[in-house]
Amino acid sequence: MEFGGANLLRAIAVLAVIYSHISYYLIDDLGSGWWLIDGVYTVLVAGGGLNQHLSFLGVAIFMMLTGLMLTASATRHTPGRFLFNRVGRLLPALWVAILVAIVLVRLGINGMFSGQDGISNSEAALSFVLGGFFLTPEVAVLGVTWTLVVQVLFYLYCVAARPLLRTIPIAVPLAGAALCSAVLLYNLYVPQPYAVPMLSKVAATLPAVFMGQIIYLGWARLANWRWVIVATMAQAEVVRLATDSHVYWAGDRYLWTMVVVTCAVLALVRYDGYLGRLSVVRWTATRSYAIYLLHTLILYRVYENTVGHLGRTGAVLAFLLVTAGAAELLYRFVEVPSSRWIGAQSHRFGRSDQSTTNATTPATTRTSTPISTANATD
Repeated sequence: MEFGGANLLRAIAVLAVIYSHISYYLIDDLGSGWWLIDGVYTVLVAGGGLNQHLSFLGVAIFMMLTGLMLTASATRHTPGRFLFNRVGRLLPALWVAILVAIVLVRLGINGMFSGQDGISNSEAALSFVLGGFFLTPEVAVLGVTWTLVVQVLFYLYCVAARPLLRTIPIAVPLAGAALCSAVLLYNLYVPQPYAVPMLSKVAATLPAVFMGQIIYLGWARLANWRWVIVATMAQAEVVRLATDSHVYWAGDRYLWTMVVVTCAVLALVRYDGYLGRLSVVRWTATRSYAIYLLHTLILYRVYENTVGHLGRTGAVLAFLLVTAGAAELLYRFVEVPSSRWIGAQSHRFGRSDQSTTNATTPATTRTSTPISTANATD
């Protein structure tokens, strides 16, 4: 199964993520505006019914691509090899970005993405394994990385559910919806000291991943259309529950956003036309993980130091140029070599397993992006 449009979707997603943070910063933090924000609001928010700041749009695209493109891999490879390939490709660039974020905070250049004035040594150590998000209060030195918690937990869930994924694949997103609902209800009704707010955020985001998985199972004819509809409705109910429980953080249009993203993925992920082959699209897609990790470390200081000289549009362009340069460095000198090393080492964790005929096949899922599959934040 070929996913020639994955690069185009990644490019759209990373632009949506960048726009979201620019819009949050200019509107909510600075109380100013920008002509592009006015246009986007008129067309996509007021007209298209999406969340203010296009909140969750880019995240949902990335997450749906994760579920769509990694479901087959979870059954083809042994659990150790699958986790080594997936988590191993995330960690090197993450660790570099976390280190840069800690240094910037301790130098007084950047602030924290949570309420603390600084970060202790123990909190810094936990940040390298995303543990700060589970502290009370939450400690976030690089706030965007919360989506990696979602991805890693999805990988672990796929490994735990591998027997089901190889025999009754549609049961995996159905059971996932039940688990997400249970987490949301637990945090809603247990006394506050025993709640884990981060898990509610994960449970509210996982339906986007499971929708990608459902799309794959439908296209691969591993589930009939009736069960595809049932599984889709289950994810919609999780989103509705999260909305009613006020788990989401920027409006109440998340279910509609999921509908829009699902339609976009269905329409574009197998597109292999001119737009997807543009150099700027390929560059943006292949550097999407690096852009995701670095852009919020760059946005605020570059904007405030250039807006007085260049104006709002010039300051945004300056931010984009600096982010592009930093992302290129992280991609070339961290992502690419680490990915090659992991690829060379992964055979130690077992060969691909295609012995079960009713596993999630076909196994030939193609995409032209070699490093990361789906990473971003809102």
